[in-house]
Amino acid sequence: MSKKYVYLFSEGDASMRNLLGGKGANLAEMTRLGFPVPQGFTVTTEACTRYYEDGQVIGDDIMAQIEEKLAETEKIVGKKFGDPKNPFLVSVRSGARASMPGMMDTILNLGLNDEAVKGLAELTNNERFAYDSYRRFIQMFSDVVMEVPKSKFEKLIDIMKEEKGVKLDTELNADDLKELVNRFKALFKEEKGFDFPQDPKQQLVEAIKAVFRSWNNPRAIVYRRMNDIPSDWGTAVNVQAMVFGNMGNDSGTGVAFTRNPSTGEKELYGEFLMNAQGEDVVAGIRTPEPISRLKEIMPEVYEQFAEIATKLEQHYKDMQDMEFTIEKGKLYMLQTRNGKRTATAALKIAVDLVNEGMITKEEAVLKVDPKQLDSLLHPTFEPKALKNAKVIGKGLPASPGAATGKVYFTAEEAVEAAKAGNKVILVRLETSPEDIEGMAVAQGILTARGGMTSHAAVVARGMGTCCVAGCGDIKINEEEKYFVDKDGNKYYEGDYISLDGSTGNVYGEALPTIDAQVTGNFATFMQWADEIRTLKVRTNADTPRDASVAVKFGAEGIGLCRTEHMFFDEDRIPAVREMIVAKTEEQRRKALDKLLPMQRGDFEALFKVMAGFPVTIRLLDPPLHEFLPHDDEDIAALAKEMGITFEELKETVKSLHEFNPMLGHRGCRLAVTYPEIAEMQTRAIIEAAINVNKEGLNVVPEIMIPLVGEVKELKYVKDVVVKTADAVIKEAGVELEYKVGTMIEVPRAALTADEIATEAEFFSFGTNDLAQMTFGFSRDDADKFLEDYYNKKIFEFDPFARLDQNGVGKLVKMAAELGRKTRPDIKLGICGEHGGDPSSVEFCHNVGLDYVSCSPYRVPIARLAAAQARVNQMRGTVDLGQK
Repeated sequence: MSKKYVYLFSEGDASMRNLLGGKGANLAEMTRLGFPVPQGFTVTTEACTRYYEDGQVIGDDIMAQIEEKLAETEKIVGKKFGDPKNPFLVSVRSGARASMPGMMDTILNLGLNDEAVKGLAELTNNERFAYDSYRRFIQMFSDVVMEVPKSKFEKLIDIMKEEKGVKLDTELNADDLKELVNRFKALFKEEKGFDFPQDPKQQLVEAIKAVFRSWNNPRAIVYRRMNDIPSDWGTAVNVQAMVFGNMGNDSGTGVAFTRNPSTGEKELYGEFLMNAQGEDVVAGIRTPEPISRLKEIMPEVYEQFAEIATKLEQHYKDMQDMEFTIEKGKLYMLQTRNGKRTATAALKIAVDLVNEGMITKEEAVLKVDPKQLDSLLHPTFEPKALKNAKVIGKGLPASPGAATGKVYFTAEEAVEAAKAGNKVILVRLETSPEDIEGMAVAQGILTARGGMTSHAAVVARGMGTCCVAGCGDIKINEEEKYFVDKDGNKYYEGDYISLDGSTGNVYGEALPTIDAQVTGNFATFMQWADEIRTLKVRTNADTPRDASVAVKFGAEGIGLCRTEHMFFDEDRIPAVREMIVAKTEEQRRKALDKLLPMQRGDFEALFKVMAGFPVTIRLLDPPLHEFLPHDDEDIAALAKEMGITFEELKETVKSLHEFNPMLGHRGCRLAVTYPEIAEMQTRAIIEAAINVNKEGLNVVPEIMIPLVGEVKELKYVKDVVVKTADAVIKEAGVELEYKVGTMIEVPRAALTADEIATEAEFFSFGTNDLAQMTFGFSRDDADKFLEDYYNKKIFEFDPFARLDQNGVGKLVKMAAELGRKTRPDIKLGICGEHGGDPSSVEFCHNVGLDYVSCSPYRVPIARLAAAQARVNQMRGTVDLGQK
């Protein structure tokens, strides 16, 4: 029996998500539950994968199944494709297994041609409706399938409205729309060199191919990379009988949520437009009405919809995002899915669903995307400054948070400005999926059009980016790159503005911000995460300030203190430089003696903030040339300051020059050459621990030797550390426990971890360097070519942002197993940037590490990711996007 590639909605259910995609599985499930769903069929994700395997063609066997299911659907709805008297029209929509809002292309009213449009007009007794549907179809099909830009059609509409002296599309009559159809077809022929296709089956096949192609359009690739969605999943295609919201004033269309997606409040929340099609609501072309108004206009339909909404939320045990259409007073459900929501709403909904008895705490922790927490951990506006700030416009509070930055009017310019280190506010009439990269780098997004369910609002909420939408107070001139506020003031590209995504206010200046507070639902939710997880979460911190932020966010220790960051302080860099230019050990020790009390003070402050939590301190790691200037002018100034000749300092700088410093004289290699540096740092660490323990703390310092690749290297430096530490402890006449371990960041260290573990009491995986050396990429230069790797599908993600589990991960797993074989009680952690990446945290949990360490603001993200990893492990599942 041949493989099944096409399913009627009545043949599937919610469990078939991987095959039917999210949209197809939910349409099948709603059909199964008996809800009013326009019928149709789904072409599976496997058909998409095969389309690419077969060289971007649809196989004959798949075509035969599409035709078979089309015929069955025609029987169900009682209409025929291309029938001039009773035409069957469909929508063609994509639907991947992970929700990708606005990322994939949709075509409505497919099946219309010059004959069918007349039949539709006669059948509905509504010529205006028929030609409005046809012009929409020509525009969508041309744009999505044939790549004729939508803007060219929009221009023709604007010209027509000008000719007729009207402002709204809805004011054009049937004859106007007939003429518009002719102009649209003429434009199509001019652009493509052939007539607009009239065969509905040809239209359908081309539309299905276009959806498959759109799986690999640039914006879909960017979205997948941002959301850890593998490229080999493919998308399904849903072909669904059209129902029409634009058949008159007893018809309409809308989008609604079972709870407020911004705040999480339990209320039916959404928008609708009468006499409109779905794209009008989502595209933000007309400003819609709140769903509560439907109660007044069509009370029976509203009650039916509210009842279905409640049932769907109870069935899926989550907040639902639903699309619906009313055709001549009859309600149809076009889609339901778990709704995108802000981080604040996600936490409230998760906590409320547990309190309502709908889900368990374990299920609740899976309801929040760890990356979303980011938006809660970032600043809000300083109240005093806010009080005196002038509001230059007010829009809809589409995605909460506070953002200050320079105005840019295109996604490309926003990306360039962000690369140059600027904070960016992206200002658009309305956003579209093409703007995704600009939206990703922006601190905030401001649009003049669109509602709470517009593209800008949905995508910004998903990203945790502040957004003010539908701000009619501002008039934007995108071509000349300025906007005018409600009082007539002009703001040009590069001017500062501020957005408050919680109120919808826009301010014409840069406003100061204050740090976020972790309270309420956040605290409750994170407490559940902490009860569930087994993986500890530490922080990478070099200053008391960073350490206290991390403790506030729930850090359970410091996994990496980079001592070199302390050396750059104004009061100590002279002593560091004195040490570097020293010609003898005696001179070096003299300089190091100046640094000792400073380092000791640093460590005492960190130990006090961490209040007994473990603190891992890495000995000096970077090459020494980093502490010296390289320009002759700067060298001359420093030589004068240090009382040495220009030539002498220049010679030192030259002697320290390396062709590949990242693989040069750094890490433990420095301590092998200059053991006195390791001695000074060890003394500072141990003396600091003794001092704070006298004040009642119980610090067990962890001294970490970096960049080890050979056990004898480690033994040499460890012997220096132990000899110094024991001597200091003996001098003080106290008892003090301490540990000596190493970073596993050289591939050879991972391969010989059983030997390394004879000396190391703990391993900390420095996955930044480990990734760099495993791939042979320079971390600082890789971004120059990685974009080509994404575009050419060699890589799906940045290996420095997300752990490469196949390669680097294999080394981590091997080293963990080898280390434990030699020393069963060895402590294992990770301290690279990957420690705050959710998929990498899950990997660390699965290979049995004891802790992850990440930057302070990512601590809550890692805590939640660790809890989700534990729940997934208990359920025997792997989180969506990982495999």
